[in-house]
Order: sequence, then structure tokens, then C-alpha cells
Amino acid sequence: MWHDSGMPLTDQERTVFRTCPLCEATCGLEITVKGEKVLQIRGDRDDVFSKGFICPKGVMLKNLHEDPDRLRRPMILRNGEHIEVSWQEAWIEVERGLMGVINTHGRGSIGTYVGNPNAHNLAPLLYNRAWMQAIGSNQRFSASSVDQLPKQISSGYIFGTPTTIAIPDLDRTDYVLMLGANPYESNGSLCTAPDFPGRLQALRARGGKLVVVDPRRSRTAENADEWLAIRPSGDALFLAAIVHTIFESGRADVGDHVRSYIAGIELLPAAFQPFTPEGVAQATGIDALTIRRIARELCDAPTALVYGRIGTTTVSFGTTTSWLVDVVNTITGNLDKAGGVMFPLPATGGQNTRGEPGRGSGFRIGHSYSRVSNFPEAIGEFPAALMVQEIMVEGQGQIKAMITLAGNPVLSTPNGEAIDKAFESLEFMVSVDIYLNETTRHANVILPAPTHLERSHYDLIFSNFSVRNTANYSQAVFALGADQLDEWEILAKIAGIAQGAGADVDPTKVDEQIYESLLRKIIQDPTSTIYGRDLNQIQLQITETGNLGPERILDILVQTGPYGSAFGANENGITLQTLRNQPHGVDFGALQPRIPEVLRTPSGKVELAPKALIADLLRLEQVMHSFDVDELLLVGRRHLRSNNSWMHNIDALMKGKARCTLQMHPEDAARAGIVDNELARIVSRVGSVDAVVEVTQDIRPRVVSLPHGWGHGIAGTKMRIALKNAGVNSNILTDHDQMDPLSGNSVLNGIPVKIFALPQT
Repeated sequence: MWHDSGMPLTDQERTVFRTCPLCEATCGLEITVKGEKVLQIRGDRDDVFSKGFICPKGVMLKNLHEDPDRLRRPMILRNGEHIEVSWQEAWIEVERGLMGVINTHGRGSIGTYVGNPNAHNLAPLLYNRAWMQAIGSNQRFSASSVDQLPKQISSGYIFGTPTTIAIPDLDRTDYVLMLGANPYESNGSLCTAPDFPGRLQALRARGGKLVVVDPRRSRTAENADEWLAIRPSGDALFLAAIVHTIFESGRADVGDHVRSYIAGIELLPAAFQPFTPEGVAQATGIDALTIRRIARELCDAPTALVYGRIGTTTVSFGTTTSWLVDVVNTITGNLDKAGGVMFPLPATGGQNTRGEPGRGSGFRIGHSYSRVSNFPEAIGEFPAALMVQEIMVEGQGQIKAMITLAGNPVLSTPNGEAIDKAFESLEFMVSVDIYLNETTRHANVILPAPTHLERSHYDLIFSNFSVRNTANYSQAVFALGADQLDEWEILAKIAGIAQGAGADVDPTKVDEQIYESLLRKIIQDPTSTIYGRDLNQIQLQITETGNLGPERILDILVQTGPYGSAFGANENGITLQTLRNQPHGVDFGALQPRIPEVLRTPSGKVELAPKALIADLLRLEQVMHSFDVDELLLVGRRHLRSNNSWMHNIDALMKGKARCTLQMHPEDAARAGIVDNELARIVSRVGSVDAVVEVTQDIRPRVVSLPHGWGHGIAGTKMRIALKNAGVNSNILTDHDQMDPLSGNSVLNGIPVKIFALPQT
């Protein structure tokens, strides 16, 4: 006997394979199942990409699936308490609340917030655009502006699209200069590389060098050849001095392979003239001799690359630092070169595989501006730091209702106490989430999504950032429960309600609209592999596959992608069924050079000196001469067993030594009269928290570190394990007025603070 999904109803043990959806590493999992129970999860040794690697979080998919606190039925807020209701009751309330706000205040009064897990989830990636367009508001926010947005914006200016990001070719490089990244804990970011630590170890084993630039001696720094303890927010100055040194020494050379496709390089020597190694030494905390040596090593290495991540983007010069990473990679001859930085070619295609190869309309921000502060949108959204003012400041277009999807901005966005009060003031709120957490406790309706084991998976986003071209589709491990909607159905139904179709709208009808619109667009694209084909004929082939929902859309993207069958036109091409038949994944090989076809700039060249970024060097020069070396600066940190705020309810991950501690250098602890393992008060411009101090030599003086994503001790939540391990919310200290002006990304690192000892009881 079989479920409709094709999964057997049996008590016999079976083994299923899927990709872990918890971080960007995309590791293959081998899951042993008996009936409706997971018996064991381990790394899939036959996975073409991860080859058996797994971290502690991947094993916990079983615990997450079985968590008794996980929501299994919709909840409605009544008389200050969330109670379980039927789906029909929930949809009636969604229609009442959303349409009530729209009819009273207009569509622009609805705000949306999309959290980090959406990037790891097939249904939202395919359906978010539809329900947001149905809402009809430009008040869109997401976790992007507390994370990677600056890298996307700088890449958009340079290469033409915000998803055309130059990725480290880790497996073939001889030298890695890593800034603000800790892949031994995070598994990598904007660089999809299962077993990132193993790849770095292999680099060193073959005689290469790893240099880590970080205010903390992170686990990655511990395993590096060299640790440079930079002052927080000094990365842009450090890289600017490297650029200066390379030009000054006459070593700048982009290489013959891309020389004719580089524009603006002649502007750089003069632009970086002020940033001498001696001039930036005090501001960065790295001496001039070291800066010159690192510049020389980058030029001398047969292949080399610079990789910067969240420590370089969540600062006031996030976009400029991200740009400088690519400038250094380019002028050392390592752009689009094996062992340098390269551009993946994902199986489902992307912004840089569609349209005319090698040329496009380019990238810009400011298609619209925020209501209160007149800040430009970027990639279709406004900075998360602006949510408070858009909710609290009265006037036309004021946000009166919010829809949040797998996000917890109360813990993850700046000035957490202010956003908490702002959400409390809303007239209506809908959340799609698996937990009653610090944010969803404000929701009038919570719609529970299926667990990771109850839904199919394909990494649409991270294949764009992968160190190798692979594709891996995972079917659901378990069929949905009788009273559980799939996530695509939830999102499609929200879209239908927002369109005015009512609480009884059939989500499959919304799905038909999305599917047909996509297919028509691809057929009408002159650069498509199915351009001009007969629509009815293609639809007949699609119907014969039996695919529906996300699988139907995914099959279209795969078939019309770079390796696709084009619905029969390419007999050697792949389909979704190809991926189903190969559960360990399909390997398309190492990254290959893609310039010029990857470019989508109007000039058809790599724009190495975008006006907005050249102009920002004046601000950077001013900072070089105006800083306080005695100021105490707060930075965040990552832990391997933690995933932002939403995996703190797994008991096995919370065991062991407390991780939400304030790390301080012994000199700073002594100066403040603070003893190891005692409470201290951390005070910033916008708030204060009390945390246990961990005195350590693994952090540079005048820098303190508190991890991100904690602070669970708030009434009204239902996360019992998290409550026992509450920690403190570092974002109470982050300043909503401090943003990178080029992107609007929040400044989460380099926050000025004061530390005070507290009386011990």
C-alpha cells in the first residue's frame, strides 16, 4: 500500500536520501526510517558533493520533526492566548484581518518580513513573489539586510546582477585570505562547500596558505597558518591598503584571460592613493609591514583568493568592503580563474543565464523609497532596521499589518525591544512558522508549515554560490499528515485571499496562474531553449510527468536550464525525473571560466570602479583619521550547534557549556573589575543587557563578543528548551540608526559599548 506521494505505508526499514536544508553547506543525508519514525541520520557517503560529511545540526532533523513544541495545527490569538483551531477557522480569520486592513488603510499598509530559512526552502523560493505581489505593497523586509545584502549590491554593480557573485574555488587554490568568516562554525556562507573545514585542511596539506583576518581567534583562525587580529570594521581599510600597495608596487595585473573585459581599472590607482599601509595601520590594528607582506603574498601565489563574509557585510562599510574583495581578486589576476574566484552554472539557471549572454541592463537601487526616511529600496526590499519607524510613525502608508514567514525579527534585527513594541501595536499579523516564538507570539494567526522531512527539497539559491556545479533533488521523507497543508498551498492560499478570492480559494488555481505565467514567459524569451515552441505541446508533456506544485515549476526550470532536456529538444539533457533517479545527486564538474557570457552590465564588461563605490572612499578616508583606539567595540560570533534563533529548542544541541557568553580580553576584564564567569552589564546607545563573562585571550583587546540569536526568556512563547537556555538578545544593543548607507544593511559588528561589573549574589 502506498501514500499518494508514492511513499510506501510499511513498517519495514527503508533508507532515503536528501540534502540537509539547515545551512548553506547542502550536505547529503542518509536517513533510515521505519514506519513513521526516523531511526538514524548520518552523512550520505555516496553524495556527489558532500561525500559523507555532516555536522551536528543535520542529525537533529529527527529531533526537530518530533519536537513536541513544534506547531502542528493553526493557532489564533483570542483573549491574549493562542489556541489551536481548524484550518478553515484560521483562513476565515486571515481573510477577515487582511482584507479588513486593506479595505480600511490600503494595500500599502501591509508589511512583509521573510526570514533566513526561506532561502533553504523550495516552496517559498517559488511562491513568495506570487503572494507578495498579490498583497500589492512595497513594504517588504527580510533577513537579507542583516546579513549578505552588501555583497549582492556590490556584485550587482560590478557584474550586472545581484546573484552574480564570484565564488572561491577552494579545491584548486594555493592561498586564501579570509575576512570576517568562520566556516569551521558556520559551514560557509555565500560559498556553498560541504566540509568547508576539510577543504581548508586540504589546501594546507597541498602546501597552500590560509590567513584569517578576524578580531577573534575563531575556530577557523585556530586552524589557519596566520591570524591577523584586526579592529572591528577595519576590513575596508585593510583591503584598501592592499589595493594601494599592489598598484604602488606595479604588480596589478588582471590577466590576459579577462583583460579585454575589465572596465574602470585606470581609475583605481588615484582613488586608493590615500590608503597607505602606514596610514591605515592604527585604524586596523595591523602594522604596515604585515599589510605589504600580505599584498605581496597574494601577488606571488600561483593562485589566490580573498573571501569575506558576515563580519565584512554587517558593518558600516559592508558594500565597500565587499567591492574591495573583488577588486583585490581582480588585480591579482584571480578573477574567473581556476584556483581564484569563479562563477557557478546552476542546473536551474539564474539571472546570469537568461537574456543576452555578456550584456544586460545592469543593476541599480532606488526603484522606490521608504515612506519615513526616504531610503532607497535594494533588490525589492527596504532595510529591516526601518520596520520600526514604518510601523510606528503615523501617516499615509503606515504599516498596520504584517505577514512574517519563517522569521524572528524580534531577536534578529536591530533594537529588538523597539521592534517588539512595534509588532505589539499592529492591528493584525499573520505568521507562517513552526514555532510560537518571540515574534509569532504577536500574530493573530499562526499557520504551521510542514517539517523539513515532510517536504521536498532543492537548493535553488545555493547552487548559485557553489564551489562545484551539482544538482540534488530530495523527495519528502514522510507524507503530510491528514490535517497538514503543504507550504506551497499555504502561500498560494494567502495569495488568493489577498487577491480577494476569499477564505475558500483553491490554492491549486493560484498555482495554475503561477505555472502558466512562468511557462509563457520562458517560451516568449528569445534566448530560451524552448523559445517559440507550442505552448499546448509543452503543457501536454508537463501533464504527462504528473508533477504538480513546486515540482512542476522546478521541472520547467531544470528542463530549460543549462543542462536541461528542453522538453525533448536536447536528448542528452536532464529533467526533474533525472534527479529523482539519482538520489545522491548529479555532478556537472568543477567551475569553468564564464566571462564574458556571465556578465549583464550595459557595457558588457566587469565594472571595477562603480561610481557609488568610488564615491564612498571619501567616507572611508575620513574614518581612517577619526577613530577612538580606546573605544570598546562589540562583535558577534557563530557556534556550530546554533542556527540563528530557531534551533535552540533542540535539547541535544543545547547540551554542554553555555554559549551565550560575553567574551572579553583579560586586560579589558581587569580594567572593568570583572572576573571570569561573573555577570556584567553591556550598554550601547539604544539598550543594555546582562551577560555572563568569559575571559579569554582569543579576542583582541578593546573588543568584546556576544553571539547572535539568543534572548528567549519572553512570556507568551512555547519553546521550553530554548527558555531553559534563554541567553540574552544581542540585538537589544544594535542601533537601528546605524546602517551601511550604500545598502541599508544593519551594523551588527563594531558597536560601541561600555561594560560594567554587577554586584555578585
